[in-house]
Amino acid sequence: MIALFDFDGVVMDTEPQYTAFWNRKGMEYFGVENFAYTIKGQTLVQIFEKHFPGREEEQRKLIAMVDDLERNMIFEYVPGAFEFMSSLKEAGIPMAIVTSSGKAKMGQVLQEHPELAALVDVVLTGEDFERSKPDPDCFLKGMKHFGASAEETVVFEDSFHGLTAGRASGARVVGLATTNSREAIAPYCDIVIDDFTGFTINDIL
Repeated sequence: MIALFDFDGVVMDTEPQYTAFWNRKGMEYFGVENFAYTIKGQTLVQIFEKHFPGREEEQRKLIAMVDDLERNMIFEYVPGAFEFMSSLKEAGIPMAIVTSSGKAKMGQVLQEHPELAALVDVVLTGEDFERSKPDPDCFLKGMKHFGASAEETVVFEDSFHGLTAGRASGARVVGLATTNSREAIAPYCDIVIDDFTGFTINDIL
């Protein structure tokens, strides 16, 4: 078995910070509430292509603002995440972080949290994928890295795009209700949890 973890909203509880930022931008640019929930799990490239096509000046400004947000971001574990991942490590189960985030941000995360770097075998970022979530390319690359089949893989995700990608990869999917409600994500998952508190390796064996 291998385990593939999304990062934001799965390993670290950063989603509220992104949500506040993108909701402000949604109101500022489009007069739309809850804009953040329409872009969860997407890369900046995807967001720009769909919502800011041809608006190079706005794109440059947003890139600078996102960079500033991530430089000052507070990275705190989703409850129980570190303990659960540690138990997988002790059991010899290979793990990867598979995220739409960029290498610069993840480099900062691993510098601040070297204990996380020691847990996972590889970190795959948005630069590593030809197609972003909801396409399953990212998780298929994770499986390929370990030489594992979909039947041997468990994906941990929170966003609709990520959950859809996990399901499309053929892996078993554990959905975390950290970003959306249990009821909303249940159709996309094999297992739904609020966080990793009390969740054990036996729950996925």
